Amino acid sequence: MDAAPNVLFIITDQQRADHLGYAGNPIVRTPNLDALAGRSTNFTNAYVNNPICMPNRSTILTGRMPSIHGAIFNDRSLEWGANTFVRTLRSAGYRTGLIGKSHLQLGMGIENIPPVTRETAVRDGFEPGDYAHEDHRRYVAGPVDDPDDFYGFDTVAFSLDHGARVSGHHLQWALDRGGDLENLYVPYSPEAPALQRSEHWWQIYEPPYPSELHSTEFVTQRTIEFIESAHADGGPWMAYASFPDPHHPITPPGEWFGRHDPADMPEPRAFDDPLDGAPPHIRATRARLESLMWPLPFGASSPTLAQECMAGTYGMIEFIDDGIGRILDAVDRLGATGDTIVVFTTDHGDMMGEHGLMVKGNLHYQGTVRAPLLIARPGSEGATSESLAASIDISETILELCGLDQFIGMQGHSLVPILDDPAVSVRDAVLIEDDMPSPFDQVLGVPEKMRTLVTADGRYTRDSNGFEELYVFGDDPDEVENRAPHDEPRRSEMLGRLVDQMMSVGETGRGIPAPQAPG
Repeated sequence: MDAAPNVLFIITDQQRADHLGYAGNPIVRTPNLDALAGRSTNFTNAYVNNPICMPNRSTILTGRMPSIHGAIFNDRSLEWGANTFVRTLRSAGYRTGLIGKSHLQLGMGIENIPPVTRETAVRDGFEPGDYAHEDHRRYVAGPVDDPDDFYGFDTVAFSLDHGARVSGHHLQWALDRGGDLENLYVPYSPEAPALQRSEHWWQIYEPPYPSELHSTEFVTQRTIEFIESAHADGGPWMAYASFPDPHHPITPPGEWFGRHDPADMPEPRAFDDPLDGAPPHIRATRARLESLMWPLPFGASSPTLAQECMAGTYGMIEFIDDGIGRILDAVDRLGATGDTIVVFTTDHGDMMGEHGLMVKGNLHYQGTVRAPLLIARPGSEGATSESLAASIDISETILELCGLDQFIGMQGHSLVPILDDPAVSVRDAVLIEDDMPSPFDQVLGVPEKMRTLVTADGRYTRDSNGFEELYVFGDDPDEVENRAPHDEPRRSEMLGRLVDQMMSVGETGRGIPAPQAPG
């Protein structure tokens, strides 16, 4: 491979690391990802740097922590001028396309965000319209003008929403294929039309349209079209295939609905955890009624709800796997497999009933913070590494594999040494941030800040209310026994290491003079 390699970046939304066949799951069927794992390095101890969509997606793109790039929560957009590894690839001559969910900007939940009534700390100099590209409302009337540089992407095809709601470029695409607006652009409520719906939670239902119109099909087809077009141009390409599933609402369409019987699903681990050592906000979270919640964590009233969610989620994952197989087949048909780096990951996980908790956010258990991560280099053989890795490491890894320099202010570690030797390590801990800006922290009763340190054998979390958690994975893999109150030596050690990690990711990228053009 003498020319610059292509990059196929595949990302799902809210997918647990253990919801994959190659990860040892005996129920969900993912033959295409299993085959990809067979020629990839499989990172079994990969973690997110924030368990919320927008912060961690922005970290993946920038190689910077949420507290540094600024998109600390889903109520704000990544700065329009933020550098990304995609911009570096584009500057090096790559065609770059984002197909599917972006969530780099405030868009799908814009109606739920309190209006800003005071001046902000920084004015970035960009126009308000620069931050409106993911506003789902602007796509209802028909096609819109797309930016020619969306954080480095020269091509965008958005599928902005979750579940059965269709918006962004996806909406016009589905309408052009015979879809009905009233069945596509639907509310996030029990009134959303459905062919059948769970009696336990309104968010588990079959959409009133066929699988040919669903977001997974849109991402699959448009990614293949982008790759074919970029390949015909003759230069290297980077395709960012971003599937909105298996994030809730849990709405696998057509033949993908009902593929699994909830009765065949295992009861969630530690479902009956009394949470005696858990922070107050987690105990309060479990007491919330699932019927009242749309995007926020809550408690499962019985294992049955979690098992229904699991069965539906597996259907969504299997649909995604089918799409990934078709994308990989297209790359192979073009003769580009030997020239293409493939990355597969997610933005965060899901509790799926463990500890009696559902979905994600402010819950730093393994179910939400562990992420699948596969990296396949052209011609490489499959390997498994237990070395720690993080979302923040992905961008530097891709740049090094493409022979390009990282930009100033990146804060991760290239994983290329682990690709060369799965037994080596490039980090001894992963820092996880979680910020809940006011007034959300006050309304939900959660800490404004949480910081977590994950090591090879344990997890330490401290929140802004002063509550501490300490779990030792070898003795307590389900994270039930909080040892912080009675293991002072280990608590002090982990606290010190957390402080060291937080100090290591201070801002160094702003204020540096930009390179000057010759002459």
